[in-house]
Amino acid sequence: MSNEHNINISIYGWNNTLHELKQTSAYHAMLHGRVTVVHRTCYEVIAEDGLFQCELTGNMLYGKSASELPCTGDWVTFQPFDEHKGIILDMLPRERTLYRRKSGTVADKQAIAAYVDKAFIVQGLDDNFNVRRAERFMVQILEENIQPVLVLNKADLPFDKQQVLAAIQHLSNQMPVFFTSTHQPETILALKESISTGETVVFVGSSGVGKSSLVNALCGEQSLLTSHISESTGKGRHTSTRREMVLMDGAGVLIDTPGVREFGLVLDNPDALEQALEISDYADACRFRDCQHINEAGCAVIAAVQEGALDQKVYESYLKLRREAWHYTASKHEKKKWERSFTKIVEEAKKISKH
Repeated sequence: MSNEHNINISIYGWNNTLHELKQTSAYHAMLHGRVTVVHRTCYEVIAEDGLFQCELTGNMLYGKSASELPCTGDWVTFQPFDEHKGIILDMLPRERTLYRRKSGTVADKQAIAAYVDKAFIVQGLDDNFNVRRAERFMVQILEENIQPVLVLNKADLPFDKQQVLAAIQHLSNQMPVFFTSTHQPETILALKESISTGETVVFVGSSGVGKSSLVNALCGEQSLLTSHISESTGKGRHTSTRREMVLMDGAGVLIDTPGVREFGLVLDNPDALEQALEISDYADACRFRDCQHINEAGCAVIAAVQEGALDQKVYESYLKLRREAWHYTASKHEKKKWERSFTKIVEEAKKISKH
């Protein structure tokens, strides 16, 4: 991509709210831009003056935990130097961020994309269709105040539409559902028309659901913003850990995420599950306020399952996801407690060494 001047940054989501947020920063006089891609040691940032290759200040690099470092979609303030290089000084407070649990850990989370308006949960209507996985994605997306959208791709393959609609009935009340196929242009157009200019959308889903073809069909000949990579990074464009930002013609901004097979829940509020899976109405009718919906007397949730009003599989999924969410919350508190006591030990050790 050539570094053109006077790029209209509002196309990338910049607005008055962000402008006001920037005024509260110590670096409000500096340039601002949006992170379009994260490499191991450098960030590509789109600003009114073009695309910049930026690094972090030492303060940011060593003063923040991994999940607090900029991710694709973050808005940052930076100091330019040389031609189209810069140093990131600060980040605007994050909103609507999609997180996932870091592989191999319980309490650590990883930011996938920030300032997201809509998250498209893509599943293939072949062997990939999995209602439980869609629930998991939806719950996490709702938790971050992002609008979830279910995209059932490969709709040109033979499938039983009534059966699919019945399986996702409880989900379709929470989010719009699109049936798409790259062989049916009108289905792609309908999806594109649901994205407004200045909106940021993210695609999530396992590998093999046709996400890349869908992204290509939506973006037409639009070049990836990140196809211009500085010589200094020397990295090729197609690496599996990258999240790239694409500007859509006549629509918003798309952040393409690599295939996310598992989506470890990072819920701070396990009760949000009841609402997302439409169990809260039954839960409110339980005899006991702290009912766990497992074997308590007067449990309206269990009664709803027995009467067939609540799908047994949705109920089981709820219990499983709740257990996972509680596990995450408990681990996070434990981790904080451990960090506090460790800090205390270090301080005590310093005192002793002074005497």
